[in-house]
Amino acid sequence: KVDSDNHRFYKGQILYSKIRPLLNKVTIAPYDGLCSADMYPISTIENTEYVMYYMLSEAFLSSVKNIVADRVKMPKINQDELKNTDFVIPPFSEQQVIVDYLKDKTLKIEQYVSARERERELLDSLKQSEIANVVTKGLNSNVRMKDSGIPWIGMIPEHWETRTLSQMARVHFISNKNVHHQNLLSLSYGKIVCKDINTTEGLLPASFDNYQIVEDGNIVLRLTDLQNDHKSLRVGLSTQEGIITSAYLAIEAFTGILPKYLYFLLHSIDVKKVFYSMGNGLRQSLNWTELRKLKCIVPPILEQQAIVDYIEAKLSKIDSCMADLQAEIDYLKEFKQRLISDVVTGQICVAKPQRG
Repeated sequence: KVDSDNHRFYKGQILYSKIRPLLNKVTIAPYDGLCSADMYPISTIENTEYVMYYMLSEAFLSSVKNIVADRVKMPKINQDELKNTDFVIPPFSEQQVIVDYLKDKTLKIEQYVSARERERELLDSLKQSEIANVVTKGLNSNVRMKDSGIPWIGMIPEHWETRTLSQMARVHFISNKNVHHQNLLSLSYGKIVCKDINTTEGLLPASFDNYQIVEDGNIVLRLTDLQNDHKSLRVGLSTQEGIITSAYLAIEAFTGILPKYLYFLLHSIDVKKVFYSMGNGLRQSLNWTELRKLKCIVPPILEQQAIVDYIEAKLSKIDSCMADLQAEIDYLKEFKQRLISDVVTGQICVAKPQRG
């Protein structure tokens, strides 16, 4: 039974998200409470944990896909559709055996996944630390140092300079209005990535005339909504020409400043959350007028190149290890999904059949 007259749920009920149901968001409520109208609290006369596992299976997901296949923008599943979805229900005693088996196996898989995710997080932390250290201290540990006067940087090599960002780069803005460039780019997790301009997924404008053109070597910063989002990476380096929303700030490095060095420097500033102390307004946004005052450091150009080469070589090794860990994590999650599907549909038999 789907309970939706109000948004109250009770401990032990299944909670199922009706929005974008192909994401298969299903859980069992650990306590009483209130939920969003986008969640269905579900009660069942069967073993609740078995039903929850079945709703996580590929068999159930396939049924949902058939229902929402033509709902491309923001698919939803309604109560009647959910109630009429087919379930495979074994005898009650077998349901408990299946639940016990899956709880044991999935717990072990989740423990493996958690361990690999912690390893990946440690490697990412090492990566950020390595970038910040080299980009602000250089490669020569024996060089004489001086105080940069910049709190988040501290000591720097004595022969390095301090400058404002406006002495290192300028705003780069070319409107797409009369160009109609079609290579759509986006800043995602600190990387500039390509998007399908013809996609029906997500929110895209009817026209891209208000977008801006960015070029290879431009640095893109997303400096809006600083107040509410302290997790995102907000700096990316473009390695191609394309268009990106004008809500972002694009800058280009002056001669004598390597774009990749400036990107690594701004990335370190981003990771250290320096931007969050600079924004203003209700949603705390940051524009060029304020950002241009940001104090930065500048090594000689030959050292900039050496730092970039060192970081790229180091990151290549770390990123390779992180990719291997991610592949293992993805495999384990896929294996867990397949195991649940096979067990609840009887492809893998874990309960002995009852004799009549």
